[in-house]
Amino acid sequence: MKAYRADLHIHTVLSPCADLEMSPVNIVKRAAELGLDIIAITDHNSTLHGPLTRRLAEDKGIFCLFGAEVNTREEIHCLCLVDTDQQRQLLQSFIEKNIQRIPNKPDVFGYQVEVNEAEEIIQEVDYLLHAALNKSIDEVSEFIFSIGGIFVPAHVDRPKYSITSQLGFVPPNLKYHALEISKNTKVADFLKSNPISSEIRFIRNSDAHYLNQIGLVATEFSLVDLSFASIADALKGQNGSCISPLIEA
Repeated sequence: MKAYRADLHIHTVLSPCADLEMSPVNIVKRAAELGLDIIAITDHNSTLHGPLTRRLAEDKGIFCLFGAEVNTREEIHCLCLVDTDQQRQLLQSFIEKNIQRIPNKPDVFGYQVEVNEAEEIIQEVDYLLHAALNKSIDEVSEFIFSIGGIFVPAHVDRPKYSITSQLGFVPPNLKYHALEISKNTKVADFLKSNPISSEIRFIRNSDAHYLNQIGLVATEFSLVDLSFASIADALKGQNGSCISPLIEA
């Protein structure tokens, strides 16, 4: 069993609300400087920067998960994490098929650019990535589980774009691996106003949109081995892997 420090919620320059310095190159460099062992790239409704970031991260000895922060029909943000490039492509296709095609206005919402290792722009996504999909949170959850991914409702304590802000509660029948809670709320306080099973596990991530935010909040995983399967096991408390005490800013 070994401990790994993970930040599973990081945005790149592809997200309209992220800083233009959030290129895969800069993100991996910063993660390495901080000694992060595991990261996940979770742009709004896109996985396009996953492959480059994973390749760069591997060169630094960092385990990188593919992912996206998916916005459901109810305007609930959810972390959707996958392992293989085949799964990533399935997730990307699911998003592209179901997202509302609202034209992006860069001067209002921000630029949405995919870049290469030289930080040259490959393409600019012309529809707003922050828009909602036409799928409910239950439907998104069902899809992620069907392809073998990890599903985590994001920043569940926040007053906007969270499961509690949009629904008022955590549905008891919703299927998920864990809940993400922000640095601003203690788990005990969240549980007081949101009665859920004591077996539910919580993680914290930076939700970084700027380089200096990466790793400010993280979760420590105790894993049998450094793999996607062990991370999923830790979130479920199975097969020996587990989540150690949360690192709080």
